Amino acid sequence: MLDFRAHLLLPRVLLIDDDLVSREVLATILTMSGYTVNTAVDGAGALVLLEAGEADPEVILMDAQLPGLSGLGLMAALRARSRAAVFAISGSHPGDELIAAADGFLMKPFNSDGLKKALEEHGPPVRLSSAAEGEPEQPVVKPDILARLREMMPGPAVREIYAAVVADVSDRIGKVESALAREDWAELRRVGHAMKGGCAMAGAAQAAQLGALLESGFLDPGSNQMDNSARLLRDLRAATRNLKRMLKMEFPA
Repeated sequence: MLDFRAHLLLPRVLLIDDDLVSREVLATILTMSGYTVNTAVDGAGALVLLEAGEADPEVILMDAQLPGLSGLGLMAALRARSRAAVFAISGSHPGDELIAAADGFLMKPFNSDGLKKALEEHGPPVRLSSAAEGEPEQPVVKPDILARLREMMPGPAVREIYAAVVADVSDRIGKVESALAREDWAELRRVGHAMKGGCAMAGAAQAAQLGALLESGFLDPGSNQMDNSARLLRDLRAATRNLKRMLKMEFPA
């Protein structure tokens, strides 16, 4: 069986931080750097996401000081529900015991390069790039295409283009769900082809690569990958969230 993770766009991160500003800044930095991010405001919320299957992280970033369930207790609960690497994050030293129990420690502020370096040096084997070997990681939006569009038209018009991409991908998620329910593999390939073409034109690289994956017949019965359809849908939704974050950051209201 093919390794589905080798075809996914982004390493998944679950970020647990009760501070609104820190959470939004970190989520935006990580998203724009190529990570798929789920967020939780406290330990209890993070456990709900994991138990409901709404988050399937490879990496968990856990603030060292949270209200309610926190510290070593939260770390143990996370490990019981996920095989992700668990990293403590803090603006100050959280204590040797917590650092020793974690797979790594990151001092705020940090960027995606700092996260990658920490994982490579301290963490268990985690695939940071989910693209096929030899292929580059895909950004949310290709910077050169975004820059070109900004040269050609005013900012509000560029924003309209990406808002349309968000709406289109959201609509196609519904079509993918419907085609899966009907086991209509030809329709899945058609949806993927259309998504790939439109998103590629706008430089929405993550969504375009997912479209290409669908177009390839990856989920066809003979591919042995049908059991990964739910994960692919989660990645489509994550690509939509990433585009929304890009809009918020690049084109603030």
